[in-house]
Amino acid sequence: MARTATVERNTLETQIKVSINLDGTGTSKFDTGVPFLEHMMDQIARHGLIDLDIFCKGDLHIDDHHTVEDIGITLGQAFAEAIGDKKGIVRYGHSYVPLDEALSRVVIDFSGRPGLSFNCDFTRASIGKLDTQLFWEFFQGFVNHAKVTLHIDNIKGFNAHHQAETIFKAFGRALRMAVEMDPRMAGVMPSTKGTL
Repeated sequence: MARTATVERNTLETQIKVSINLDGTGTSKFDTGVPFLEHMMDQIARHGLIDLDIFCKGDLHIDDHHTVEDIGITLGQAFAEAIGDKKGIVRYGHSYVPLDEALSRVVIDFSGRPGLSFNCDFTRASIGKLDTQLFWEFFQGFVNHAKVTLHIDNIKGFNAHHQAETIFKAFGRALRMAVEMDPRMAGVMPSTKGTL
């Protein structure tokens, strides 16, 4: 069964369409008006082997906040739909990713319970024109709607671009591990509760 989803979210601030294939090859297309965010979304697709298309028309004349947050929300909704009943998935995923001096760790649980622990002291307030505070907003939107527990820790780094890139690469790889189908758990819910 194909684990795909297309979700549209339209508000007075943003109009978004996200399409994903959890069993893809890492191909992606983006049109969001926020170039650095697109660079980070490409890390998710390539390192998660998730096909990912995101279109967003947002109120960028104000700032990037609504666009970044709402993309996180819509991506979370798409994951929740594509993952289905979660039977047979690995459920947990983790990854450490270095980039030169920077190192980040991401751990995820498709628990059905939204929770975010985000620990990164960015060394700059912005990367290009993107406010680094918006990364927290993106991930908060994602966890609330994908209903996952997510721990993100930038362990070290002094280049803000490297800090962000290690986070998103590790996020992609942790996602890949967590959504993988486990042949030893075929048709089985990965929880002693019997539900997630």
